[in-house]
Amino acid sequence: QVQLVESGGGLVQAGGSLRLACAVSGRTFSSYAMGWFCQAPGKEREFVAAIHWSTGITRYADSVKGRFTISRDNTKNTVYLQMNSLKPEDTAVYYCTADTDLRTVVAGSGLYWGQGTQVTVSS
Repeated sequence: QVQLVESGGGLVQAGGSLRLACAVSGRTFSSYAMGWFCQAPGKEREFVAAIHWSTGITRYADSVKGRFTISRDNTKNTVYLQMNSLKPEDTAVYYCTADTDLRTVVAGSGLYWGQGTQVTVSS
């Protein structure tokens, strides 16, 4: 089965940057997609960004477009979320997710999820 482990979260000031990483192991399919979701306390889980592994096709939530960039490193089997111009509203636990289809990942219905990493943006 696929295993996902997030890292890179932390405390930053508004306007700062952070890079999250999601290491992938145990992949059982050759074509798949990866994504990031966030969830703040008392709030619903929200889509952030997604990428198709083979083609590099990406999707972003409107709220992060122009600020966040999702990418992958094929040699490391790792997906990254570069987060720039961070806002207090970005404060949340960020989860990595994976599935065989990009649309499924964007919809939040991915089969595989990581444990999450905390991002806190102070004002």
